Amino acid sequence: MKRRADELTTVLHLESKESRGLATGALEEYISTLAEPDRKVVREIESGNGEKAMILIYRGTNKGGRFLITEEETNIGRSPSSAIFLDDVTVSRLHATIERDGAGFLLRDSVSLNGTYLNNESITQEHLQSGDEIQIGRFHLLFVSGQQVKRGN
Repeated sequence: MKRRADELTTVLHLESKESRGLATGALEEYISTLAEPDRKVVREIESGNGEKAMILIYRGTNKGGRFLITEEETNIGRSPSSAIFLDDVTVSRLHATIERDGAGFLLRDSVSLNGTYLNNESITQEHLQSGDEIQIGRFHLLFVSGQQVKRGN
């Protein structure tokens, strides 16, 4: 299908989990590509008690970027005031937040235009587990934490 030049929207085609390797450890695969000092930082977060977490940009502009999460609430968006600043028109100014609660870290969509995806599923809110993939616009992010959360089905 050919896209018209005056068309303002586009459809994001998400890949299946199997084609991306999520089921076999995208986080481990990504960590193996990092330089040793960077691997050490990520491993420190993984071995922690869940008081802090990290977001790694593994696909999209700013690939390799990382954001330490230590606050009770961390904003993700296109606004320069966002703690996790994702500069692209596919990202809303305030797209999503990561909140720390008694069960760990909660990803919450902020009624964004293009939605927030967790492991290839559209979500409004969901607790995060280390290794989860978050898609916001064209950005693919990996969540890293030492605390594991059991998700309800």
